[in-house]
Order: sequence, then structure tokens, then C-alpha cells
Amino acid sequence: MQLTFIDVHVRYPGLDISALNGVNLEINTGERVALVGRNGSGKSTLMLTANGILRPHQGALLLDGRPVRYDRSGLRELRRNVGVVFQNPDDQLFSASVYQDISLGPLNLGLTQAEAHRRVQEVAEFCGLQELLDRPTHALSGGEKTRAALAGVLAMSPRFLFADEVTNSLDPWMRPQVLEILDRLADSGCAVILATHDWALASAWAQRVIWLEGGSVFRQGKPGASSWLT
Repeated sequence: MQLTFIDVHVRYPGLDISALNGVNLEINTGERVALVGRNGSGKSTLMLTANGILRPHQGALLLDGRPVRYDRSGLRELRRNVGVVFQNPDDQLFSASVYQDISLGPLNLGLTQAEAHRRVQEVAEFCGLQELLDRPTHALSGGEKTRAALAGVLAMSPRFLFADEVTNSLDPWMRPQVLEILDRLADSGCAVILATHDWALASAWAQRVIWLEGGSVFRQGKPGASSWLT
């Protein structure tokens, strides 16, 4: 499966300058992609556009070759395949317990209680949350909140996962655990797109680095290759 941006422009209300300015990009399932660039370069806007939270003012977003439809059924299909984990997990966790938070996505997709329960158990094991399902979300540590936010998105079985700076605020011993989850997810065939300011992480972890500048793709290529640094 492929997610394709064709000449995508996105502008926020009240601003004359586009946050995305003619983005052309293809992302394939199974890829490990690092999204880099300074603050305001368009990383978060790209992720929100990929998930349908923002809609292009110009250009098109294609899912597996078909233009995304911005009606209810089209957005449900897009969000079933494209998930976003926000930089601050508190922006994503709002249910009374970890179990309820993870189950919310599958239930919104129309799954039965039994199917949603199975999804919760699967992703809880995948993210190491089995012992925390009854814990109130506000009582989790920072690393636990990040894993719970990941699990809530993974419960919808996305084919593309956009993770916005999820490793930045983690303790040093928690960061490898979250990266291991992302690695296993990519190994399972999901595309993982990690926005980061950490160039060392981008070079060591990603198969491809996409460098955004001024809302456009400035450079992209294999990490360490001169083609994306020149």
C-alpha cells in the first residue's frame, strides 16, 4: 500500500503563508522514515494532513492510488489506515483507564465488544501494557503514557503510523523500548514515519530521511548518503 502526496498545499485559517507548500511524496508500507526539519518546517502539518485532520487547499492525497474522499466514510477509511501519535500523549489520552482508551478506536470503527477486547489484548502485549490496563491514564508515567498512546492507535491496525517527536521527552531507559515497538511495527509491514529533531537518531534508525524546509520537501534519501545532505 502507498500513501501519496501530490502537490499538496495546506494553509491555516487567518494565515497567508502555506504550512505545506507543494509537497510531493510517496510513502510505502514497511518503510522506516525519519521526518526532520526545524520548528515550523511543516512536519506536524504533514502528519495531520496524512490523517485527514487537515485538508489540502490544493493538490491531492492518495491512499493506494485512490484520491481520499473527505466525507464520513472516506475519512473513516483513511484513519483506519493512517494513524497519528502526538508529541504530547496527554493530548491523546482522555479515557478513565488504559483499557478504555485503547478500545475506543476499534469501537469507533464498528467492531464488536469481543473484537475490540481482542484488539486491546493484542496491542497491550505488543506495547508491554498488560499489567496497566486497569490503571487510570492520568496515573501513568511519561513513558507509559507514550506506549498507551501508541497502543490506542495500533488497535486500529493502521498501515501507516506517523509519530510526532514521541521519543523527545522520554527517559534514556524508556527510549529504546519505544523504538523497539516502532521497529517491530515496521517489521510487521506497517510504515513508520517518525518526526524528530535528533539527526543522530534519524541517521541510525531510518531507511529514508525526509527533510522539510518551509513546508516543502527540501531533501530526501538514505541516511548518511550525500544525496540528501547536499
